[in-house]
Amino acid sequence: MQRPTTRHGGQILVDQLVRFGVRRVFSVPGESFLAALDGLYDAGIHNIVCRQEGGVAMMADAYGKMTGQPGVAFVTRGPGATNASAGVHIAMQDSTPMILLVGQIRSEDRDREAFQEVDYKSLFGGLAKWVTEVNHTARLPEYIARAFHVATSGRPGPVVLALPEDMLSALADVGDTTGPIAMLAPDLTNVAKDALDWLSEFKRPLVVVGGPHWSPQAALDLARFAATQNLPVALGFRRQDYLDNRHPNYAGDLNVGVNAKLAQRVRDADALLVIGSRLGDIETQGYSLIDPANPHCAIMHIHADADELGHVYQPDIAVTADAVSFTRALSKLPVSDTDWSDWTKSARADYDTWKTPQETPGNVRLEQVITWLSDSLPDDAILTNGAGNYAAFLHRYFVYKQHGTQLAPTSGSMGYGFPAAISASIEHPDRTVVCLAGDGCFQMTCNELSTAAQHGAKPIVVVVNNGRYGTIRMHQEKHYPGRVSGTMLANPDFAALARAYGGHGETVKKTADFADAFTRAKASGTFAVIELIVSKDALSTSLTLSGLAAP
Repeated sequence: MQRPTTRHGGQILVDQLVRFGVRRVFSVPGESFLAALDGLYDAGIHNIVCRQEGGVAMMADAYGKMTGQPGVAFVTRGPGATNASAGVHIAMQDSTPMILLVGQIRSEDRDREAFQEVDYKSLFGGLAKWVTEVNHTARLPEYIARAFHVATSGRPGPVVLALPEDMLSALADVGDTTGPIAMLAPDLTNVAKDALDWLSEFKRPLVVVGGPHWSPQAALDLARFAATQNLPVALGFRRQDYLDNRHPNYAGDLNVGVNAKLAQRVRDADALLVIGSRLGDIETQGYSLIDPANPHCAIMHIHADADELGHVYQPDIAVTADAVSFTRALSKLPVSDTDWSDWTKSARADYDTWKTPQETPGNVRLEQVITWLSDSLPDDAILTNGAGNYAAFLHRYFVYKQHGTQLAPTSGSMGYGFPAAISASIEHPDRTVVCLAGDGCFQMTCNELSTAAQHGAKPIVVVVNNGRYGTIRMHQEKHYPGRVSGTMLANPDFAALARAYGGHGETVKKTADFADAFTRAKASGTFAVIELIVSKDALSTSLTLSGLAAP
C-alpha cells in the first residue's frame, strides 16, 4: 500500500482504476456517482459517454474481449443498472472480464424503497461472478483489487459493485493498492505430452477450441500444433478468429447454423480434445451431438476454471489450465507417429464445400456481399455482429485471417454489434471496423450513432433490411406456418438516419452496387451506414420463406 492520503471516495475509486491500468471507461452519467465523475475529471482516463446503459455495458464487454482486461462501466442506480443488465449477461455467457460500477442510494435510506432503490445482489446474483456493495469508503482499494482479480481469474466474467453516493462523497485517509497480482503459469510440458499420447490411441480425434484466454500468439501456437500433428480443429461458437481459417487443418466452427457435415464429424469422432471451450449448448447443438449422460467418444477437457470441468460432460481426463498456456505447450511437441491425414483432409474438404456461396433470392445477395468483404478487407479488419439469421452469412462465408478480428456475443444478444463496433473503432482507430446488423438488431442500439459522432468512432455498419425479425419468422413458419404474428417491422430510412447524425449513409438495392458504396463509405472519413434492401424471401443461407410457407 502507498502512503495514505485524504480523498473523497470517488477520487479513491478512480485512483485505483489508474493503478490497474484502466485507459477508458464507458458510462451514462448519473447523480448517484457524481464523486466518481469528479475523480475522472483529471485522471487521464477517457470517458466514453453513451446514450443508453445497454450500449455502455456492451462496449465495455467488447473492450474486455479485445484487451483481456476488464471493460469498466459506470451506470446510475435503478433503471441505469437494469438497462445495463443485458451487457452483463453477455459478459457472463461469453466469459468476458467486466466491472460494472453502479451508483446506489444513500446508505441511510436503504430498505425504505427510496427513489430508484434496487437490491443489486438480488438483481445481478445470477448474471455476474460477484456482486457486492461497498459501504466503507476506506475499503474501496480492497474491493477494487478483488473486483479485478475475480473478473480475470479462472473463467473470466462480470463483477458488479454497488457504490452508495454518500460512501463515494465521504472522505477517507487510505492508501492505494499496489496493482494487479502477478500470476505465474505452470509448466504444462508433461501434461501436453500426455495429451498427445492420449490422442494417439484414437483414429478419429477432433480438437475443439474456444472460450476465453486467447491471443495472437495462441492462434499461431494452435496453427503450429495442428500442422505438426495433422489434426483437424473445430472452433467454438463465435470464436472463429482463434485460428486462421485458411489453415489446412481448420474444419469450421460449431455455430447455430452449423455445417451438417461438421456436426456429423463430431458424432463420428472417437475422441475430443476440448481446449478452453465449455462445450456448451450451441457447440453441441442443444447437447444432441454428444449425450451428456452417455458420450459416444472419449473426452479430454482443458479449462482454466476447475468448476467447469465435469459441469455438464464428465471427461475421461480433466486439466485445470488456461487455453493459451496449454496450447503453447502443445505447439512445442514433436510429431506423433499416428497418421490422421485422411481424417483431417476430409474435414477440410467439408469446410471448403460449406463456404462455397449458395445462391439466395433477390437483387442483393448477402452471400456475395460477405464474400466480397472477405476477399477485399484487410486481414486485420474487425467484424462485429449481434444476433439474427443475417449473422449466419457472416459465419459461413467470411474467412477470418487472424486473432482479434471477430467481436460477437456467444449469448446471442441482439443489438451487440454496433456498440461493439464503436468500442473497436475507438480502441483501434487505424483499423477497418465493419458491423453487420439486421434491421431489428441495429434498431436496438442505433441511438449510439450519437456516441460514435461524439467520440470519433468510424465503423461501417451494413444493415440487412428485410422488414422483419427474420430468425423468429423462420421458426414461426416451421411451427405455425402461415400464421404471421409479431415478426414484422416498420423501418426508417437507415441511410438518412446516419446522415442525420453527421455520418455517411447509402442504400444498396443491387449486389453490383455494394463494392462502390463501401469504397465511398470508407473514404468518407466518418462512421457510415450502408443499408441493403434484401429479398423478403431470403430467410437464411439455405432457407427461403416460399420454401417454408404453407401452400
